[in-house]
Amino acid sequence: MHIPENIQPELQLRTAELIAAGQSLYALGMVPATSGNFSARLSSGHLAITVSGCHKGRLQEENIMLVDAQGGTLDGRRSSAETGLHVQIYRRFPEARAILHPHSVNATLLSRLNQGHLVLQDYEILKAFPGINTHDCSVVVPIFDNDQDIVRLAENVDQYVEAEGNIHGYLIKGHGFYTWGNSVEDALRHVEAFEFLFDCELRMRGATKS
Repeated sequence: MHIPENIQPELQLRTAELIAAGQSLYALGMVPATSGNFSARLSSGHLAITVSGCHKGRLQEENIMLVDAQGGTLDGRRSSAETGLHVQIYRRFPEARAILHPHSVNATLLSRLNQGHLVLQDYEILKAFPGINTHDCSVVVPIFDNDQDIVRLAENVDQYVEAEGNIHGYLIKGHGFYTWGNSVEDALRHVEAFEFLFDCELRMRGATKS
């Protein structure tokens, strides 16, 4: 695939950031085996996204591919099976420049212990999310049923946001969670904040990690 010269520097930078994010999240046990997927949106509108089936803790440059704004492959390779969810997030949240989808133990357990949504309330660390400047608030994290039909799942997410308004992330039952930010660094901060909050919620319920 020929990559336009004006895209290459930004693609290389975003690729390096996604590789580093994978290493960090793997060290925290949040992307075991080949789980999870990551992406970053370039100024051209193209998406740099992890290829299907790769280990996120051992990402190399060849494990990050370029797709168009609709998720269509530009080189014949297969991107993450959940590319459609990334496309939906970028379409719904124009300010989003990076998406991270880890499979942490805490997120997976909470997605099975709650129905419909999880409410995070009165935590100081909620201020890690954009637009929140006080702990005296609540953040609703919707939980969607796992669905191998990604088009249908993406539509369910989109309909929820259309009806309920802005969200900072969501859980998929028995699967993990999605969050995003206006840079890879911001998305990582949101992952860390959610993971801390998920851990707090589980500890209060007496279901902690060993």
